[in-house]
Amino acid sequence: MCSARAQGKLRSMNTTGYIINAALLLFVVRQIVGRKLDARTFLFPVAAIAVAAAEFLHSIPTAGNDLVLLGICVALGATFGGLCALATRIYHDRRGDLIARAGLLAASLWIAGVGARLAFAFAVEHGAGASVRQFSIEHHVTGSAAWVAALILMAFAEVLTRTGVLYLKSRRASAAYRLQSWQRIGSSTSTARA
Repeated sequence: MCSARAQGKLRSMNTTGYIINAALLLFVVRQIVGRKLDARTFLFPVAAIAVAAAEFLHSIPTAGNDLVLLGICVALGATFGGLCALATRIYHDRRGDLIARAGLLAASLWIAGVGARLAFAFAVEHGAGASVRQFSIEHHVTGSAAWVAALILMAFAEVLTRTGVLYLKSRRASAAYRLQSWQRIGSSTSTARA
């Protein structure tokens, strides 16, 4: 059973958590129309999740099956983040700007990952707390700190994996673009000499 102070912390965590998750949702949904990739594209999601981690991740519980819960949540987050990034198209527009466009699959995967965390937090606050507590007892999860850590680390894994894969895809797209540019210059030089 959580103390009154811990329960208050969980309530404030959920309010802030809702705001952070909503911001992360908006960030990806905005890419559906195609957005220019710049430093903000890579820094904003990492900064948002770093704020959440600093605010809520005070320890990583390791007793009982806490590490199993953490591992499952991290694996799910990395999977959602990686698939979301793979389903995001990276290309250069006519001006040569690098553009990221999240398709329906990418947006759906991101919404599913963020939505699962939001739904869990909402459910715990609105009646499912006793069920989660019972599940925790039956499966040797030590308490709310393990759940908070698991959900924060899930979000961290989702954001870092998506950001990392998008960064690698952007580097590859930029290299291909430079190669095509050099090939066009080379072919126009050859044509001019002929």
